[in-house]
Parts: sequence; C-alpha cells; structure tokens
Amino acid sequence: MIDEFAKDNLHGRLRRDRKALLWKLDGLSEYDARRPLTATGTNLLGLVKHVATVEARYFGEVFDRPSPEPLPRWQDSNGSDLWVTEDETRDQIIGFYRRTWEHADATINELPLDAPGHVPWWPESYPNTNLFAIMVHVLGESIRHAGHADILREGLDGRTGVRAEYEKPIDEEARAAYCAKIEQAARSAAPIKA
Repeated sequence: MIDEFAKDNLHGRLRRDRKALLWKLDGLSEYDARRPLTATGTNLLGLVKHVATVEARYFGEVFDRPSPEPLPRWQDSNGSDLWVTEDETRDQIIGFYRRTWEHADATINELPLDAPGHVPWWPESYPNTNLFAIMVHVLGESIRHAGHADILREGLDGRTGVRAEYEKPIDEEARAAYCAKIEQAARSAAPIKA
C-alpha cells in the first residue's frame, strides 16, 4: 500500500513539474526561448530538450525499455541536449518531451517500485538501482531545471509562478519597492567599501 502511495505521489509531482517547465515557454519569441541567458549558455527551450532526454534515458534504457525516440548513445553525450539548433522547431522539442512523458509514464505504470534497473553511466560501484530511486532522481532533475527556468523567465519579462492559473499581474511599483528593501538590508549588513 505504501509503495502505491509513494509511486503515485512521486509520479504526480513529476507530472506537475513537466507542465510547469513547458509553461515557462508560453508567450516567448523564438529568440527568447532559445537564446543563452547565462554565461554557460543555459536557455529555456534547451532545458526542455535536456529534461526530455533525461526522462527518455532513465525511464527507457535503465529498465531495458529503449525510448522510441532516436537518442545518441549516452557515451557520445556532447552537451547537444542542452540547446536547440536552428533546424529544430519548438513544436518538435515540445512533441519530443510529450512523447517521452508517455513512454516514461508507461514504464512507471507497468513496473513496481522495486523493479531493477541498471544505469551504465553512473560510477561502477552504483550502476544497479530500482524504479523508486530513478523516480526520485528524475524528479530531482526536473525540479532543479524547472527552478532554473523560473529564474530565466523572470529575468526575461518578470513572469513568475508554477502554473498559469496562479499567475498575478506584475505590480512593477510594489516589486521595485520590495527589491529596494532587500537591497537596503544587504547594504546595511555588508557596507560597500570605498
């Protein structure tokens, strides 16, 4: 009974974070969805592509249920899953992510939490695992990258939140006052030396 509760809870959170990550693309231009927004090139559409690839590998190859989507061999990983080429469309990336959900969900639904898995790209002493550990691992990856997406989107146009239905109009004046209060506290705590 606890296994089904744990599985349903983890799966529900994974589904929630998938939707949140996609929502971060809503209303963005092609350029803003793709452009590097950090010194390391992190970008919103690339995050979606990366998380889709993570799910495809962990809920596919690890349980000997290869993804129906073409993936390069994990040994050949070169970071290309972290950005989108000019030939890849937003619809293709989102479609890949949604099809990956279906495949991952089938793996989650069909296997028990203690189903054995093997992660060949993990260190030699830790490659054998189970569905529970993989669900926790992938959920952690998804949450981490959804958090990145939150910050990137906020930096682009100020939009924040997890779901569209909870989004509130931006009150620029209140936001500026709040940031000024935080800035003042930071300056008071660590005065700037001349």
